[in-house]
Amino acid sequence: MSLIPRSFYLDDILDDVSRLATRRDVTSMKCDVYEENGNYNIEMDIPGYDKKDISIECNDGVLTITAEKNTEFNSESESKKYIRRERVYGKVTRSFSFSDIDEENISADFRNGTLTVVIPKSRKQESKRVIEIN
Repeated sequence: MSLIPRSFYLDDILDDVSRLATRRDVTSMKCDVYEENGNYNIEMDIPGYDKKDISIECNDGVLTITAEKNTEFNSESESKKYIRRERVYGKVTRSFSFSDIDEENISADFRNGTLTVVIPKSRKQESKRVIEIN
């Protein structure tokens, strides 16, 4: 019987960090969304990916950003005996819903692990109407 709790050891702390790092949800695609100069802006951190690994789609006001990274196994990697493997491979996705955007003029830029998407707002006509009660 051990009197020192299992979470006392440094390896256990690293295991906890590793479990958090391998979650494939919104925690791996942190972003800021703000409005500036009549545009919506998304700045998203996607470190470790190349521009070719990222796709952006917009359909009916829903902007979806997907990043996918596959492992590359070759004869060199087969000879490696991994002690710890923490880098995550796979697919992560994040979606944003907008009601008043100009889908035709969305632009994006990817530099140094940060994706910047500029989404112009459309000039939506006032659609408020009064409903008569019978």
